[in-house]
Amino acid sequence: MRIGLIIVLLLALALAGCTQQPKGEVTVFVAAPLTGFQANGGQTVLGGVRLAAARLNQQGGLLGYTVKIVPVDDESDSDVAVDVAGQISEAVGRGDQVLGVIGHYNSGQTLAAMEIYQSLPIIVVTPTASETSISQRGYDNFFRVNANDAMQAQVDAGFLVNTLGAKRIAVLHNDTEYGVGLGREISAALTSLGAEVVLTRQVAEGQERYDAEVSAVQAANPDAIFYAGYEIEAPYLRAALVQAGVTQPLLASDGAFLAATIDEAAGAAEEMYVSAFAPSPAAVADSQWIKEYQAIDFRNPDTYSINGYTALMALADGVKKANSLDAGKIAAALHGNSVSSLLGQLSFDASGDLTDPTVYIFQVKDNAFVQVSP
Repeated sequence: MRIGLIIVLLLALALAGCTQQPKGEVTVFVAAPLTGFQANGGQTVLGGVRLAAARLNQQGGLLGYTVKIVPVDDESDSDVAVDVAGQISEAVGRGDQVLGVIGHYNSGQTLAAMEIYQSLPIIVVTPTASETSISQRGYDNFFRVNANDAMQAQVDAGFLVNTLGAKRIAVLHNDTEYGVGLGREISAALTSLGAEVVLTRQVAEGQERYDAEVSAVQAANPDAIFYAGYEIEAPYLRAALVQAGVTQPLLASDGAFLAATIDEAAGAAEEMYVSAFAPSPAAVADSQWIKEYQAIDFRNPDTYSINGYTALMALADGVKKANSLDAGKIAAALHGNSVSSLLGQLSFDASGDLTDPTVYIFQVKDNAFVQVSP
């Protein structure tokens, strides 16, 4: 009996000695609006990243390193984003093991911060920034897990013309880099399909009253309306149009794919369309994924939780395939291989764009986003 006990103890000690201890930590920054008017969008991304990190760490981390997530708030402001990028640069400079950045959430902040990130030995994976030119600037360390606005414009224009049968479209957009760029892209895509852009109108980011814009839409008498902007404008524009008796369909861009578009529209969001860079979490994630997300973020996953999760998992896949924490080797691995994800098989071209991205179309039905395409 005593001999058996000794054997059990020796075996336990042997197994304990074989258990690999973490080599240390690798830091991944999540740069997004975590406070202010776009906080909900940024928090959905952060929740997805945190779940991905938790799952990676349960499996031993990355190459024996624990993945540490550090949220940084860019406040949806490009000057603040530059400050955030400076903080990350300082962390790299003092010798912290910085693997990369998941972010930024918006195109303007991504463009501003990349001027610093491009010279750092890190990988940047944006979950949602879509302005087309970001990936045309020769960055070696930039990737995105969402479609760019050239693709969004093609899909949205096709939906307006081929699915809704619209021939005369009014295009409104906000005054951000994202809104201006997408407004230009959608107008070109509509024209290429033989449709007529009967109105182009710019509004201010965060604008709440749309009396002049509604009058302009009524005068143009379009078959449909496209809006390129955020959830901080789209619901108020939609409400103003409905209150004025404008019944033509409205398709808003991915920037409006948040619950606030429904919640803030005073009941007017019903039947409007919104394009998006991710399916509903419930459509692609199993019940265990959702349960784990709730435990991490203390709420249900929302809109771009899938994108945040996918962004970190893609970065982790690059690390594993490169078998290295070296940014150059990780980038080469991401460029040369496909990544299996909740968004499907992802492959990146030489500029960091997806080779076969999907743009989803949702419609508001019974105060909820319901996927109608693809």
